[in-house]
Amino acid sequence: MTALAAAIGIATDRLVGEPPTSVHPVAAFGSAMQSVEGRIYSPTRRAGIAHLAVGAGVGALAGVALQRSLGRPGAAAVAAAVAIGGKMLGDVALQIGEALELTDLDQARDLLPALAGRCADDLDATEITRAVIESVAENTIDAVVAPALWAAVAGAPGALAYRAVNTLDAMVGHHSVRYEDFGWASARFDDLVNWLPARAGVAAVIAARPRRAAAVVRCIGGDAGAHPSPNAGVIEAAFAGALGVQLGGVNRYGDTVEDRGRLRGGPEPVPSDVRRAVRLARDVGLVVAASLTIPSLVRNSSRRPRGRCPGRSRFLPRVVTL
Repeated sequence: MTALAAAIGIATDRLVGEPPTSVHPVAAFGSAMQSVEGRIYSPTRRAGIAHLAVGAGVGALAGVALQRSLGRPGAAAVAAAVAIGGKMLGDVALQIGEALELTDLDQARDLLPALAGRCADDLDATEITRAVIESVAENTIDAVVAPALWAAVAGAPGALAYRAVNTLDAMVGHHSVRYEDFGWASARFDDLVNWLPARAGVAAVIAARPRRAAAVVRCIGGDAGAHPSPNAGVIEAAFAGALGVQLGGVNRYGDTVEDRGRLRGGPEPVPSDVRRAVRLARDVGLVVAASLTIPSLVRNSSRRPRGRCPGRSRFLPRVVTL
């Protein structure tokens, strides 16, 4: 039943979206972990491991409390809805894409930090477009596929612990003087918990765009290995192949410059490709939701009594209880 609950979480995000930041549980968690960081920080891996343990523990315990209150399926649905954030990310991407199509680079640059962490001041339209599509691809895993799968496998504790780990990675898991060692544990653990969801996301991309399957496989096999992330590389390559565009290249994050290699799915992207990328991300979410829902429906259907109940009209439909 938690698989069906996870699918409900995807549908809830698609229909309702995320609550305002002022009342968002993830935002509250981030503020709390900033306070924890202020108390325990030192530029060491040991301190970073402690920070990760506190954050992941808080997420898991919140899931346990929710589960005791609502029961396992109900808690999983609520936790998945909290942990999944695909609609908001898609909406921001579309806003940037619209600004690019109107050649309003200043507006696109102002909006980009809400989606991607790279420096936007000197990016042209092509580089901003690439940044948006890459962020849409990576966040399709981080904000949709992974939390849904963790909710399906481990219920509310799994979904909220995953959201905690991914949030900590966004906060401290990047290369900088302050976080090079302190953020190491969060970055590596985020790689671990996203490894299988990223590959499941690739399968969902192929299912959503079957005619581009060969291009997706070719791009992943030929280029994904040059990407420094074992998970972002495969899903960005999958999007490059499915969309028929080239992604990857040199990115600047503050004082850090990172060469992510070229993901050669086709020519350089143009602003209209942002809409295609968002549509693909939404279709991937639908594929995942269907993959989680159909087995539950089949199992429930197989449990129905085979014979007719005495006195029941054969013209009445059967009722399936989920």
